[in-house]
Amino acid sequence: MLDQLTRTATIAIIDSSNLIPTLAIGGTFLVGGIAVLGGVYNSISTRRQVEKSRREIAAYIAEGSMTPEEGERLLNAGPGEKSKC
Repeated sequence: MLDQLTRTATIAIIDSSNLIPTLAIGGTFLVGGIAVLGGVYNSISTRRQVEKSRREIAAYIAEGSMTPEEGERLLNAGPGEKSKC
């Protein structure tokens, strides 16, 4: 009984009248999900690079090859947080 019910449900989903709307909705969710994941990845990698640059500037200041004023100028020279496309 359960096998027949499962087979009937599968046939109803794959029915040609439901196929195109199902693919359209599924494709929309797939593309949206990929876009969200891409945005999250971009945000994480950008933040990692900013932190890496801050650590490198701090190391240069600590070893004395850069003055604190030069380091501050470099840190403030970036585009900042509000420059997003």
